[in-house]
Amino acid sequence: MELSQALEFVSRSDPGVVRSHNEDAVYCNPAFGLAILADGMGGYNAGEVASGMLTTLLGTKLEEAFAQTRPYDLAADGQLQAKVILETEIARANNAIYQAAQSQPQYAGMGTTLVMAAFFDNCLMTAHVGDSRLYRVRGEEFSQVTRDHSLLQEQIDSGMLTVEEARNSQNKNLVTRAVGVDPAVEPEIHVYDAQPGDIYLFCSDGLNDMVTDEDIGSTVQMLSANLGLAAMQLIEMANDNGGRDNVSVILVRVKSEYPASRGKASWLTRLLAWLK
Repeated sequence: MELSQALEFVSRSDPGVVRSHNEDAVYCNPAFGLAILADGMGGYNAGEVASGMLTTLLGTKLEEAFAQTRPYDLAADGQLQAKVILETEIARANNAIYQAAQSQPQYAGMGTTLVMAAFFDNCLMTAHVGDSRLYRVRGEEFSQVTRDHSLLQEQIDSGMLTVEEARNSQNKNLVTRAVGVDPAVEPEIHVYDAQPGDIYLFCSDGLNDMVTDEDIGSTVQMLSANLGLAAMQLIEMANDNGGRDNVSVILVRVKSEYPASRGKASWLTRLLAWLK
């Protein structure tokens, strides 16, 4: 089945109540199963440039690569081609943003977070850098898939702060990794199984800083039949709670299985069976 038939994509982005311009950027391509969200940072308009460069460069290059190479095939070193491609293209985009920041004074220090996924063969491969997040609704369960690359997360992990204390901290926006800030960046990449009925939520921290996970999850579940309405409601909730930052969301629903070839188990299914 074509990915665009098996997956439903919805995206929304809003500047919020306080900020005059939007430094978030979103990109979706259902035909290639790609969802990319970036939250830029830097001086005046520089964050907007960084996030726009990342989504445009990454989206274009991933389309080209996936048109030529099947993401579920194995590379010479045994890794999935999708992982090799993601690492290569994120590094390429990182270098482009870094060089722009080095060569143009108005862009000095700019960077951007990244959270993205490539859906293929009844799986999704995720990549993230920074504190933009991916959540999943599966049945009655709402869970956070990614783990923030942030000072707050490190303080939670070390026991210095509780989750509730972190929620009220003044250091919410201090990320420990970002695309384009250094000559090299290490994205965190994982692969997960996907099941019909799953809903995946990609968001910038303008959502989860303003709305609790409990309210985010209940809203997506309550409005799961209409992802467009769910996306608008999430943004409205963030703005109603203060809207101190730009807020962007991508929602992806798995409507049916999307195996690489009809009648064959997915790559992940075959691997799990082999490991048993």
